Amino acid sequence: MITVAIVFHSGNGHTLKQAKAVAEGVQGVDGARAQLISVEKFDDHWGDLEKAEAIIFGAPTYMGSASAEFKRFMDASSKVWYAQGWKDKIAAGFTNSASQSGDKLNTLLQFVIFAGQHSMTWINSGMLPGNNNSKGSIEDLNRLGGFIGAMAQSNFDEPADVAPPATDLRTAAKFGARVAEATIRWTDGRKAPAAQSAVSKFEAVHAT
Repeated sequence: MITVAIVFHSGNGHTLKQAKAVAEGVQGVDGARAQLISVEKFDDHWGDLEKAEAIIFGAPTYMGSASAEFKRFMDASSKVWYAQGWKDKIAAGFTNSASQSGDKLNTLLQFVIFAGQHSMTWINSGMLPGNNNSKGSIEDLNRLGGFIGAMAQSNFDEPADVAPPATDLRTAAKFGARVAEATIRWTDGRKAPAAQSAVSKFEAVHAT
């Protein structure tokens, strides 16, 4: 059983709804469990993050980047970064904003760089863009066309019981399942003796 931790911030409940959909996708994969962690309580969960095989980062996009609350979590992880405590864990990310674009891509790129600093392995959305041709529909999966992570859009005047729309939640669930499946393959691969011996051989050659 692998654990996928979903670390998120939600200002008004919309990104929480997206996070729960990601978790639902993770839970739908045999051999995987999801753990939702709000950044409001991140200090209580460093041990959980250390044990998890994958960490998915999620935050609303405010003013073109991740929310300040989520950035506090990122900054607080500097001790883990220094020790490379999350090295070779699987990483992924999702975000939500009121606008169709809202510069959500910038938030996902922020997460990619953050994961790279921690020497993690990033998983993309794995979905072709939807609603981009004459036969497309706003009901298409990945209707916002995100490639490096999952995107959602929530009208600013609608509460979390209405937004984000069902199609964005289906996209989030499929994304969660993809991350879980990739984590299982990655974890199984790291256990393979052949892979370990190849790494050991490379290190031995370059150490001389």
